[in-house]
Amino acid sequence: MLIKSIELKNFRNYEDLRIEFTEGTNILFGDNAQGKTNVLEAAYVSGTTKSHKGSKDKEMIQFEKEESHIRTLVEKNDQEYQIDIHLKKNRSKGIAVNKIPIKKAASLFGILNIVFFSPEDLNIIKNGPSMRRRFLDLELCQLDKIYLSDLTNYNKILNQRNKLLKDLVFRRELADTLSVWDMQLSEYGKRIISRRSSFVEELGEIVWNIHKSISGNREELRLSYEPAIAFDQFESALAAAREKDMKYCQTSVGPHRDDLLFQIGDADIRKYGSQGQQRTSALSLKLSEIKLVKKMIHDTPVLLLDDVLSELDSSRQNYLLASIHDIQTIITCTGLDEFVKNRFQIDRVFEVKSGHVKLK
Repeated sequence: MLIKSIELKNFRNYEDLRIEFTEGTNILFGDNAQGKTNVLEAAYVSGTTKSHKGSKDKEMIQFEKEESHIRTLVEKNDQEYQIDIHLKKNRSKGIAVNKIPIKKAASLFGILNIVFFSPEDLNIIKNGPSMRRRFLDLELCQLDKIYLSDLTNYNKILNQRNKLLKDLVFRRELADTLSVWDMQLSEYGKRIISRRSSFVEELGEIVWNIHKSISGNREELRLSYEPAIAFDQFESALAAAREKDMKYCQTSVGPHRDDLLFQIGDADIRKYGSQGQQRTSALSLKLSEIKLVKKMIHDTPVLLLDDVLSELDSSRQNYLLASIHDIQTIITCTGLDEFVKNRFQIDRVFEVKSGHVKLK
């Protein structure tokens, strides 16, 4: 799987851009705030319909413009796919595959699988549970359309239930309708818990091997899924928390409260790990993500590295670069540092300056 080209019109700081990538390693270099990350963001949107930064559609449209276009040409299993994303300021986005409009984002998922690695990901261990849940959801939604549907429905029902809890402050008689939402929340919530559990189990086996290798056999990292409630206790937990939920006007139990546990020995490194342990564990997690995606789709994903190399020491740089030699990679950096020149095969280099990209 590879991205052959990306065309941008009125996207972020690009008025009109076409860039062609090679199947190996592509470097985008330049000073900060020149537009390097914007190219990666466009690629990510093409695979997932969403910004990796959580930006709204209107925020990705060039200033004073009403709409923006992303056209990405993808090659997969010897077939070409043209993905068109039409962003609009005041309306929902339009999506087309091979010039045929699609109504649901789920129809796009799976055409282009992307693993995105940014400096923020290095803090996934020490930051809050929401970041770790986001990691689970972003990857599972790319790999599993049923999970995407279940998560979408769960979030809709969760929002409706929370709205009802707020309405109960003024209309207590509506309390009897909570059971309807509880039943639906439980149905989709249990599916999410089950799928996350199996995904983390598969991922954990890969993480263990990779982390042991990176640490020189000194550490064994265990990854565990921490559901907020057990699969078979969803309904009873919702019932037990009803008074509390009505008091605070929000749903206190469910997979929207889940977390991932990272342990070295008996230590929870989210709380007690050194910065080095946390960063090495984050690197192990992202490399495991690549390996698991390969296993599940029987193909290689596209890897986007957004200025990550400068955040890693030389040993972690070496391990990362040695691990990605067989997949298409698009890397952003502020300069063509000597460690990249000397130790890594570079297939195509672009200089990015003020919203213009030049092949070097």
